[in-house]
Amino acid sequence: MNLADLGLPSLVGDLERVEQSLDDSVRNQNAYLGEVASHLLGAGGKRLRPALCLATAYAATGPGPAHADAITGASSVELVHLGSLYHDDVIDEAETRRGVPSVNARWSNIVAILAGDYLLARASSLAASLGADVAALLAATIGELCRGQVLELQHLFDTGRDETTYLSAIEGKTASLFATSCRIGGMVADADAPTLDALSAFGHHLGMCFQIVDDVLDVTASDAELGKPSGNDLIEGVYTLPVIYSLRDSDELRDLIGQPLTPEASERARSVVASNGAVGAALDVARAHAKLADEALAGAAGLDLDVCNSLRRLVDDLLIRTA
Repeated sequence: MNLADLGLPSLVGDLERVEQSLDDSVRNQNAYLGEVASHLLGAGGKRLRPALCLATAYAATGPGPAHADAITGASSVELVHLGSLYHDDVIDEAETRRGVPSVNARWSNIVAILAGDYLLARASSLAASLGADVAALLAATIGELCRGQVLELQHLFDTGRDETTYLSAIEGKTASLFATSCRIGGMVADADAPTLDALSAFGHHLGMCFQIVDDVLDVTASDAELGKPSGNDLIEGVYTLPVIYSLRDSDELRDLIGQPLTPEASERARSVVASNGAVGAALDVARAHAKLADEALAGAAGLDLDVCNSLRRLVDDLLIRTA
């Protein structure tokens, strides 16, 4: 997914402004904290959430360059995302992130947790500078991220995890920040309430599609294609939508999982999930969310059509990854 290919002429330059804002935001008089907090910034990343914030601002006001408030909003949502990654790596005991040692591996779990908290605090400060409504929205979103992650942790190695519980977890841990990124873009552009609701709905359904596709690729893609170890969800006992569907028809899979897996058992489990129609069924759910994302944009009056078409391409690109 190359954001430069979306056909938004101001996006690359505005994302460079976001990078500078992020760098400024994580600096601290304590050089050690500043180094830890900026560790993943230097490793790059897609910057998808700030791009959504900028693009929805363009949709409401025109193709850009973005107003300074949109840069601030985009920076705040990326800082929330980065803070959550610091915490996730502690939970997962991850050793690398974006091709570099994770913060917990390079320093310690305690340092990673405190640095993640610092990033969330900096995000909240930026949001507060945009007004009480933006600050309240971001605070509620951080709560949703925690709810979704805790719900997922409640069901580790649970072969009885159902579709409803899975969808609720990804609504919290992924879709909530996508929706908020889009809504803040509209808020800083002074969009009206119906437009804000439409942009939020677009972000929500895009986030749901994004996470389901990511979960499918964890089963079907190679390490090289993913740029990270594949099959990690099964190893960690996180049973995603294709696994939930596969369990309905496979006694072999049920016998394999529900416990820590050897590498050989993990590969066999991936093979079962990929071969019995569960992947296609999961992708049907992703496509349904993609359709709802498109409909949300189509139902919003007054948005820039060219920008909306670029946002639709973003949805299409997600599904192309699974082809």
